[in-house]
Amino acid sequence: MKRMILLGGLVAVVGFATWFVMRGPNMAPASSIQVDRSEARVARGKYIYAELAHCEGCHSERDFKKFGGPLVAGMDGSGIVFPKELGLPGRIAPPNISQDPELGLGRWTDGEIIRAIREGVSRDGRALFPMMPYQNYANMSDEDVESLVAYLRSMPAVKHDVPPTKVDFPVNLFMKSAPRPVAGRVSAPDRADRLAYGKYLVSMASCENCHTKKERGEPVEGMNYAGGEPFRIPGFEAFSANISPDVETGIGGWSEEKFLDKFRGYRNFTDENLPVAVQANFTVMPWLGLRNLPDDDLKAIFAYLKTVKPVRNKVDVHPPVVSKL
Repeated sequence: MKRMILLGGLVAVVGFATWFVMRGPNMAPASSIQVDRSEARVARGKYIYAELAHCEGCHSERDFKKFGGPLVAGMDGSGIVFPKELGLPGRIAPPNISQDPELGLGRWTDGEIIRAIREGVSRDGRALFPMMPYQNYANMSDEDVESLVAYLRSMPAVKHDVPPTKVDFPVNLFMKSAPRPVAGRVSAPDRADRLAYGKYLVSMASCENCHTKKERGEPVEGMNYAGGEPFRIPGFEAFSANISPDVETGIGGWSEEKFLDKFRGYRNFTDENLPVAVQANFTVMPWLGLRNLPDDDLKAIFAYLKTVKPVRNKVDVHPPVVSKL
């Protein structure tokens, strides 16, 4: 009898292990929606893509020899492979999202694109690596996600083959639990409610993701918005700033005008006068996109950030010497 119990237990364990390895992500069928591509929709989508959510920053070739890593001409939405110096678990390659039918989104349906953005599931049913902040985008309003799709459809095709993402074991198994189907419609926040709208913008811009230190890919408890997360590419290293409302080490002592001026200060940069990137100014903060946010949106973001928990955490954003990996 004991042997039968042990055998049954072993079969159960093997069965569970097999299911865990072979299972797909939690997913729902893509909708059959066909997005209206009005001029207003495309304009709003461009704002989300290039400025607020900065999709172009992760899905395009960039020139990090210059401040802010401007896009390489003709490579918008072409896809890239993140450098190994970022310390990611494997080869993480944001794909080509141009309208190329073979290498990009040209043959995807609008519903498949929306599912990938908000639910983290690719056209072929794979879970997307959650560095793509689809858990934030699950809250993207229907109007905004449809506008983003409308803009993506307006982009030209770029012939650029990107190798597929290959996530190391065991992260490749655990990440299958990240996608979640979005149930029902998602309404846009009331812009008259500055805090609600600011929270929405902060989520779409993924401010918390970059400004919270992580250990083993998970946010350190109690360190939300307190900065200290490292970002490295060959030759450069920077740490995200503390944007919690701590008076001494964060933005607690900042006025609204100082916050706005921080973004406005980058509006004078052009392709011709961008400074050369050096360790003292290296950044992956998307200043070149965020500088174009309307003042009303920046004010809402500031208002919301002032409500999060202040965390005392002094960060040396630009250490003088790049640490060895």
